[in-house]
Amino acid sequence: MPKTCIREPMCIESVMSMGAGNSTGNGGESTISFENPQMEDMDLQRAIANAQPQLVESLSHTPEWLLMKAKGFLPHMDLSHVDEITDCKKKVLLLLDTLENAGPIIWKQFIQCVCMEGNLPMDLEIQLMSASGEGNLNQEQEGFAEASTQSPSQPTGHERHGHGSNSHPNEKESKRQRLDSTERYRHLIIASMCQRYGNERAAGTAVLGQVQAPAFSQAFVNLVIRQSKASRLKEKADKPREDLAGMQEAEECVDTAVKVSDLFESVVSLGTTKVILLFGKPGMGKTMLMHRLCQKWAEGALHQFLFTFLFEFRQLNLISRKLTLKELLFDLLLQPEDCPDAVFQHLLENAQRMLFIFDGLDEFVGNIGQPSSPCLSPALHKPMSISELFANLCFGKLLPGCTVLVTSRPKKLPDFLLNRADLLAEIWGFDREKVEEYASHYFHQHSFKEQAIAHLKNNSKLLSMCLIPALCCIVCVCLEYLLRKRLSKVELPQTMTQFYIKMLLIFISKQQTEGTVSEDTQLNHHRTAILGLCDLALKGLEEKKLVFYVDDIPKHVKEFASLHGLLTVFEVKRSDSLPEAGHAFVHLSLQEFFAALNLMINNSVDGSYLKKKFSLKSKWTLKSEARTEFMENFHIFLSGLSSKECRTFLTLLAEQNQAWVRDKQATILQSLKKLAATNLTGPKIIELCHCTYETQDLELAKHVGSQLNFKYEFRNFRLTPLDVSALVFIINCGQDLTHLDFAGCPMELDCLEVLTSCKNIEHLRLTGGSITALGLTGLAQVFPNCLQLEEINLQDNRLRDQDMGKMIEMLSRVEKLKMIDLSHNDISVKSVLTLAKGATTCPNVTELHIRKDTIVIYFSGQSREVPRSPNLRRRARKKENATQINMKLRLQDCSFNSQHAVAITALLRGCAHLSEVDLSGNQLGDEGCRELVESLPKVHISKRLDVSNNQISVDGVCCLLNAMNTCLNAVEFEASLHHQTAILKFIGDKEFPSTLSRDTSRSGDQSGGGESQKSVVSRKIRLTDSGFPPRDLDKLCTVLKKCSSVSELDLSNNSLGDQGVGKLVGLLPELKAVSFLKLSGNQISLSAVFGLAQCLSALEHIKSIDISLGNAQSVHLIFWESVRNSRTRSAGKFQAHPRQLENDHCFRLRECTVSPKDMDRLCQILEKCTGLTELELSRNALSDQSIERLLMSLPNLHNLKLLSIRNNKFSPNCTLLLANSLNLCERIREVEVRSSENTSLHLAGMIESQETSCRLTDCSIGQNEVEELCRILEQCGRLAELDLSGNQLGNEGLRRFLDHLLQMHVSRLLNLSHNKISQDGVLYLINTLSTCRNVTEVQVSLCSKATSLIKFTREDEPRKILRLTECNFQPEHLPKLFSLLQKCTNLTAYISTNNNMTTKAVEDLLRALRKSLGTLRISIAEPWVRNESIASLLQMAVQPHGNVIEITISKDKGLLRVGVGFPCRTEKMESVVSRLNQCGLEAKHIHFLQRVIEKCTQLQELSWSHIDLNDAEEAMLASAFLTFPTLRKFELMSSSVTPSGMGHLVARLQQCHAIEELNLCSLRLDDTAILMLVPGLHKMPLLKRLLLNNNSIGNEGCSHLAEALKNAPHMEEINLSHNKIEHVGLEKIAKLLPEMQNLKIVNLSSNSIGPAGGETLVEALAHCRHVEELLLARNHVGDKTAARLSLSLPSMGHLKILHLQSNNIGSLGGMPLAKGLVECQQLEEISLSENGFGEGALRTLSEGLPRFTRLRKIELKFCGISDGVSKHLALGFSRCPVIEEIILSWNSLGDEGALELATVLPRMARLRILDLDKNRIAAQGAKKLAEELAKCCGIQVIRLWSNPVPKNIEESLTKQDARLHFSFF
Repeated sequence: MPKTCIREPMCIESVMSMGAGNSTGNGGESTISFENPQMEDMDLQRAIANAQPQLVESLSHTPEWLLMKAKGFLPHMDLSHVDEITDCKKKVLLLLDTLENAGPIIWKQFIQCVCMEGNLPMDLEIQLMSASGEGNLNQEQEGFAEASTQSPSQPTGHERHGHGSNSHPNEKESKRQRLDSTERYRHLIIASMCQRYGNERAAGTAVLGQVQAPAFSQAFVNLVIRQSKASRLKEKADKPREDLAGMQEAEECVDTAVKVSDLFESVVSLGTTKVILLFGKPGMGKTMLMHRLCQKWAEGALHQFLFTFLFEFRQLNLISRKLTLKELLFDLLLQPEDCPDAVFQHLLENAQRMLFIFDGLDEFVGNIGQPSSPCLSPALHKPMSISELFANLCFGKLLPGCTVLVTSRPKKLPDFLLNRADLLAEIWGFDREKVEEYASHYFHQHSFKEQAIAHLKNNSKLLSMCLIPALCCIVCVCLEYLLRKRLSKVELPQTMTQFYIKMLLIFISKQQTEGTVSEDTQLNHHRTAILGLCDLALKGLEEKKLVFYVDDIPKHVKEFASLHGLLTVFEVKRSDSLPEAGHAFVHLSLQEFFAALNLMINNSVDGSYLKKKFSLKSKWTLKSEARTEFMENFHIFLSGLSSKECRTFLTLLAEQNQAWVRDKQATILQSLKKLAATNLTGPKIIELCHCTYETQDLELAKHVGSQLNFKYEFRNFRLTPLDVSALVFIINCGQDLTHLDFAGCPMELDCLEVLTSCKNIEHLRLTGGSITALGLTGLAQVFPNCLQLEEINLQDNRLRDQDMGKMIEMLSRVEKLKMIDLSHNDISVKSVLTLAKGATTCPNVTELHIRKDTIVIYFSGQSREVPRSPNLRRRARKKENATQINMKLRLQDCSFNSQHAVAITALLRGCAHLSEVDLSGNQLGDEGCRELVESLPKVHISKRLDVSNNQISVDGVCCLLNAMNTCLNAVEFEASLHHQTAILKFIGDKEFPSTLSRDTSRSGDQSGGGESQKSVVSRKIRLTDSGFPPRDLDKLCTVLKKCSSVSELDLSNNSLGDQGVGKLVGLLPELKAVSFLKLSGNQISLSAVFGLAQCLSALEHIKSIDISLGNAQSVHLIFWESVRNSRTRSAGKFQAHPRQLENDHCFRLRECTVSPKDMDRLCQILEKCTGLTELELSRNALSDQSIERLLMSLPNLHNLKLLSIRNNKFSPNCTLLLANSLNLCERIREVEVRSSENTSLHLAGMIESQETSCRLTDCSIGQNEVEELCRILEQCGRLAELDLSGNQLGNEGLRRFLDHLLQMHVSRLLNLSHNKISQDGVLYLINTLSTCRNVTEVQVSLCSKATSLIKFTREDEPRKILRLTECNFQPEHLPKLFSLLQKCTNLTAYISTNNNMTTKAVEDLLRALRKSLGTLRISIAEPWVRNESIASLLQMAVQPHGNVIEITISKDKGLLRVGVGFPCRTEKMESVVSRLNQCGLEAKHIHFLQRVIEKCTQLQELSWSHIDLNDAEEAMLASAFLTFPTLRKFELMSSSVTPSGMGHLVARLQQCHAIEELNLCSLRLDDTAILMLVPGLHKMPLLKRLLLNNNSIGNEGCSHLAEALKNAPHMEEINLSHNKIEHVGLEKIAKLLPEMQNLKIVNLSSNSIGPAGGETLVEALAHCRHVEELLLARNHVGDKTAARLSLSLPSMGHLKILHLQSNNIGSLGGMPLAKGLVECQQLEEISLSENGFGEGALRTLSEGLPRFTRLRKIELKFCGISDGVSKHLALGFSRCPVIEEIILSWNSLGDEGALELATVLPRMARLRILDLDKNRIAAQGAKKLAEELAKCCGIQVIRLWSNPVPKNIEESLTKQDARLHFSFF
């Protein structure tokens, strides 16, 4: 018989797993135990019952044979009825029942007959034969057959010759022979396993550190195993995982403790293979457990299995060729003694009874994958690789129905196996009891046994190591060695690596026969052998080799390792070859240790190679490679060897000095430092912590801790106490507080105890870990020691009712605790009350939040340190009383009913400081609420009580409402029966006034001018969506009458109707303090509207009534705040409203059909209200008659200031009626009608301005209405502005209207834009310049703007201006145009832009324009000007009569402007020719210029821009035009000038002594050009304005300019913006500024001045008292400059314009700047955009805005303005009397800010532009702006681009008022 290749168990696990036999663990944790039931005989009835389905299936194929046999056994019974049954199975069942009922003897004989003659499957035949006592089976066969009865087998299809009594007796004998062979093979396997794993085990087995096995090696200490559900495992197998346990839900991977018998209890499964996956970390005892299984099976414990086969993957690695299943079983294990084919066939037929154990899947070097053809079973005789055989067994393709048990380390499992596994379990190793049991057995022969056990129990670090069985063995070995020496102090190693080193030294020392020899000497003696063993270990890991042959190991190495028990020897067999000796390290971790040691002592290993080998990053990322590398602990050992404590050991083995070793260790430490900075997941963090702990390097640990701070997140994998110890070591070495997050991580109680040593935990999350009462006890010890702990999360555990009571008492001892989460635990209503009681009595609990499964407790987190000094203690107590913690109690959806109300009220009364109580979502009902309300006066709640969703009715609501009277601190009640909400709000003791007057009368308010008023708490009641019927409404009114102090009352959506609303309005006199009443959604009619309108006269202090009867009815009544609060209002900087407005009333009515009759009644009611100031009627479909009657009543509304009718379609006739209102009521100052839908009439007092304006825009007024309109307007003698834009007058209507212009008394502006006129209409407008004496300007455009404006003047002003734009004049229009212009002899300016005027037409025009005396400026802008030469344009410029005094040519604009003076003066030609001869020009040029110069002798202004001058033009400009003595202004801008031309130009400028303004901007002038300009500037004594912006002037150029401007006493403006001026250059300019006493404008924007330059400039400006404009934008001058400027601003009394945008001014500079600006009361324009002043500075600026009486424009873009400061700004803007433009774009204003701005819009009469682009204004804010805009006729545009306003709202608002712009352009 060939020897088995099953090797001996790894002996380190043999030693570690010793103990007390088959004992069971304590403490509720299930452990492994094996049962030994006796093999009892089974009676025939039970056998038949078990085998019946298979027996019926077999006999149903031959029912006739069965019937024949039944008749033979029952000859006297009539069985004819059986023939009538057609269903074969029913027939068989009937016959079997009949035979069984015939008696046991007949039944037994029949069964024996069937077995001998019938064609049954072999396993069924054996089962029945054994049960019926057939034949002469020996005892062993009977036992074997009996075991077979426990599971039916599949039919095999192997048949004998047929049925009948003539079966040959040899067949029976053959069957028995097969059974005998199988049974003998089974006993052969049993004997082999007993020999290797049982009590007869060979005594010569090598054991770690010993040659002979110890006496206790046969004992076994049970391991802790926990099981998970396979169904969950399959669901999560495809998810990413760091560890196998990561795929398990918390509830399935913690508390399901199992025994081995539990793993196999459901193994019987017909035809289905069951896969059991058992995993564990290194050293947990997986292999020893498998050996133990084999032993117990051999002893008969696992009786459900006929055969058990054990394969170890490290030995399967040696098989390279393909094998059949039969070869795998018989060649690699044991060969049957005879009939192998028969035995194999029996195995196939009884696959359900087979157990295959595959140990160490992580050690397999091959690739295991899913079978290639999952639907096809491979041929039994087909050779396959080991991986294919394994996969096909797991998937049931081979031996379907067998059981496959696989062990592995966690991280090495293929995905297909995870998907396939039916059961998953993990070996957790030892717990504390097992460690003590193990140590007790280990030291049972020693006198120091108790001392050793105590040493382990008292050292938490050692105990954490001993929970891993392999380490427990090593620790005991080391402890035994030290205790035997009887040292005074036992010092054990600190790390796993140090234990392995100590273990090696102990094993060496044990073999010393001589006297005491030092460890150094021993190491030196065995150095060569140790190095050889290290080489062997590293080579094996690199080659993925765990088994070594004799030739692989040097002789001296083998002798050393065998002598000291480091290698184990066993027989191995490679396929069918002869067995040979194999060697392996007794444990894989020992091989890893020696491999790591090799790298540290090998002289050929340098730093780079060591770094490469140590790369944890590659290990983590190369997952495919990592599966086949056996280096689980390799990096940990390398890290441990890098500790200082190992340095001497390494020095001796390497025979190197310590510096050499230190360099190698530094390489490892540096690698760990780098790894800490990467993004790591939970398992990788733990591995890094282990490596760092092994180094024992505190600096490294501190660095790693700082890098990992707030990264401690662990998800769904198990942590051992050793893991937690390493983690705690890192955390404690760090300085930062830490967040620990263990979500779904199973942890033993020992892990929690390890946490007690962690000092720096701030947040701790232990969710999904199934912590029970036992775990709570551990936590109770942990938390008080964690002094920095603030948050604890215990969600999703298994805390029960009895556990909850412990929580509050336990946690109250954690000083800084702020929050604990106990959600998703199992508690009852009783527990909720218990927990709430504990929380309310605990002084540092601030909030208890319970809602269904959610339980969160918040704590104050205040330290409880008591000061030593009595004075300090008194102060502390006083401070504690002043800052008493108010608790929030939220008990939502806790199933409370009315019976619990008493307990709840007792609970509330017991807590002295409650801020919020939330009892929503329960079933308290009316009775429960009544109980609560009755107790409220004795309960201290400072904020709110919520009893929503508690099944309350109207009675409950009234009961709660009554609390507003009984509880003095109740300030608000909100309830809705429909939504089941009921909330009471309170005011705290600090806010609650000591003297409360709830019944203060209004008369007292009015008369108490000098009296001290009592403070009154504002109370609010909201009873909505409740649908009160009349009876319930009476109850409600009864309660409301008592609530006289309520300030806000909301009774919306209650279906009150007219009668109900009338009742409530009748209560208003009783509700003396009400300031707001809301009655929306109550289905009222117009009758109720009239009743509400009467309140305006009946009720004092009413502010407004707002009613809408649309689909969503709204009714709002607002009252002026009572006088009792006026003192509070006046205390602020700005009052909410002036005192004189308190009698003003407003009435708004929307979406209500009002007939003429109804209008009469409404007007009659409103006339009685003497305080009505505003009347708004929107969407009311008013007819012309209704509007006419309303207008007729306006004179009777004596105090009305605004009448607004919106969204009401007006007919043309109605529009005229509205216009005629100017004549009906003298107080009307403005009539505005927009789009025939919206109108507003502004009225004023009689003593105010008499001027009126009329705006009828987009009203479809055409020719037919012109006459009537003119008649109306002629009666208005005070008309200042008339706007008829957007109508349909056309040319004819315009002509008719202009015919009446002289009869109209328009004094300021007539707007006729967008009236569809043509060139003829333009001519009508031009004619008014000559026909109407008071017309001062006509402006016409036929482009898209379609502008038609006529401006008037009351005075006899000679100025007449004509502006024509894009009129597209045709040739037939030009004569008429010229004729009209010739008539207008007073024309002072003609401005023509793109009117399709040709050069010929322009020349004719220029000749036609003339006047008798004065100046005429002619401006022509046409595209062809850009292409004309300078000569042509100059020739054109001299066409007009008179002297040319101005020539402007701007080619970028296509502009030619000529100024002509009348009468004409001529100069002698001789002087002209003399100047031209000096120019060096050609004769033809001289001839051309004679005429030009002759006309330009009086030239005062010359302006050219965007011109590319050639040499001739440069010479002409320099030599001809720059020599005129009258030239005062010269501009050459954005033009191209050659350097030589610039030289000529500069030279000629020296002769221009009369120049007052010099503009050379955008000429790219650099410092050199400025130097050339200096001589010319010296000779311009009258220079007032110097503009050199947009050039390249730097510091040097500034020095030249400063030199040139020393003598410029008349200088008024300096513009050096957009240059390259820095601090140095600015200093030169700044020195000159104080000497320029006439300086008014300084522009230095967009330079590089910086903070230093800014301060220098500000110092100089302090002496420039006449500066009017200071422009310093985009210079980044910073806070210091702003602060210095604030000191200079008060001295700049003439400053009008200040630009400081984009200057890096923050709050430090913004605050003083805002204060300084307030002193500049002459400011007209301020730009502070793009600075982050902060809210403080903006508030200061807001408070000072009222002092800016001349401010026209303020720009605050990009200033971070939010709603918080909007109210202050809005009030400030409203106090600026002449403000025209406000820019607030690109800020953070929302709806609140928009509401504040909208409120003040009507107060800003001069406002034209409000820019709110790019803010956060939504629909609500936009609607409010539109609403208030209707009252503001002067505003031209409100910009709202890029605000979050819905598109449909934008379109609706734009249609409502086109002045709202939502687009960018």
